[in-house]
Amino acid sequence: MHALGPDWMDPQYLFDTYGSAFFWLSLAIVFVECGLFFPILPGDSLLFAIGIFVAGGQLHVNIVLAMAALFVAAFAGNVVGYEIGRAVGAPLRERDGKVIRREYFEKTTEFFDRYGARALVIGRFVPIVRTYITVVAGIGRMQRRHFFTWSAVGAALWVLVVTLAGYFLGGVPLVRDNLEAAILLIVALSVLPMVIEYLRHRRSARVAAAQVAPQASEAVEDVEPR
Repeated sequence: MHALGPDWMDPQYLFDTYGSAFFWLSLAIVFVECGLFFPILPGDSLLFAIGIFVAGGQLHVNIVLAMAALFVAAFAGNVVGYEIGRAVGAPLRERDGKVIRREYFEKTTEFFDRYGARALVIGRFVPIVRTYITVVAGIGRMQRRHFFTWSAVGAALWVLVVTLAGYFLGGVPLVRDNLEAAILLIVALSVLPMVIEYLRHRRSARVAAAQVAPQASEAVEDVEPR
């Protein structure tokens, strides 16, 4: 059994190291990332790489069956995360360790408050949010039927979009011969929504502060003796 090395975030390294077990390892990683508090796992890059490996004949798995298995792993991870949130989510939210961090919960809660049930679909494409959104839904006691429906839609879209992108782009020599660069681009694109959301939040905060400042100044003037 091989130990995970320093390049374990690299799908090519995992494929070269684990060979035929790569696909099963990928399913386990997707399951864990989608509900068990490990937000730094390479879910997006694995899906993209699986599409490339299947298209190139390196991974001998039917693309439809591969996506079906990845969907099950992603959805099952969501369900487990949701149930953990319902059962013991509140105490976990107060922890502030290296993996389970309070700021992750706070950012995910803000994301959930902004988008509602749609966050289960949109958040699927956002690292960290993808991991914690299901726990937040559980803590908030979101109706199970509602959660399962939106979570299934999110899992299906995530797997289809990212895996098929790799599958169809895998035939492009530039992508196939520069897998590492392509993976980095996918990771960058997946982080982009968080960056945009952060910038929008900062802009809103500045606008709110600018509106409050004149009001505070007027209040002081009213209090001062004339």
